[in-house]
Amino acid sequence: MKNKTALITGATSGIGRATAHELAKHGINLILCGRRQDRLDTIQKALSKQTNVHTLNFDVRDKDAVFNAINSLPEDFKQIDILINNAGNAHGLDPIETGNLDDWDAMLDINVKGLLYVSKAVIPIMTERNSGHIINIGSSAGKEVYPKGNVYCGSKHAVLAITEGMRIDLNPYGIKVGAINPGLVETEFSQVRFKGDAIADNVYKGYKALQPEDIADIIYFVITRPAHVNIADLLVFCTAQASSTIVKKDI
Repeated sequence: MKNKTALITGATSGIGRATAHELAKHGINLILCGRRQDRLDTIQKALSKQTNVHTLNFDVRDKDAVFNAINSLPEDFKQIDILINNAGNAHGLDPIETGNLDDWDAMLDINVKGLLYVSKAVIPIMTERNSGHIINIGSSAGKEVYPKGNVYCGSKHAVLAITEGMRIDLNPYGIKVGAINPGLVETEFSQVRFKGDAIADNVYKGYKALQPEDIADIIYFVITRPAHVNIADLLVFCTAQASSTIVKKDI
């Protein structure tokens, strides 16, 4: 793994940032992508002591920016071995009849189209060498629709379908493709979903949610399996969570 290069989208917070820290520990070269250059700079400074780090500042929703950024990679970072499509979001928790169109656009543009744009830019690098590993960060919402989850759940169901399609189409090239689908993870996710509303503070109260580091640990496990082993689909909950709607809370 030491000479491998991994590209991580959504690397400035949550699962993306934790994964960057985990992979850096093992000397994996990192291409960290995000919209917040100041955060990218901070992470690069911290991790450059452990490995080689290059940052790309773009929004996955912007097709041209995605391709320009990935095409701009310096020679030492051009050979991407691992792609972690982590950038994703949820906006609002409204029933379908009162859903906000801007929220819908944001979720579909980032969770689905953004994942496709980045993959489209990186896959030729892998097919040319007949090797590579793509991990798409899905969600338990991609396996189970819950009340008021409508479009978010739809976007994550799409991630799973796209992952399966990728695995089938890239099979002749020996490229591994899989999805990791977390349940409740304590990140900025709820702050974004509830747009800073105080209700976000209660989402993780009364139980121990998954932490970003838990998912980072799983990602490292997945990418270090032997060449003949591919973790195609993995669902992970915290112990307190039984399904999308059942969580044991001590409050």
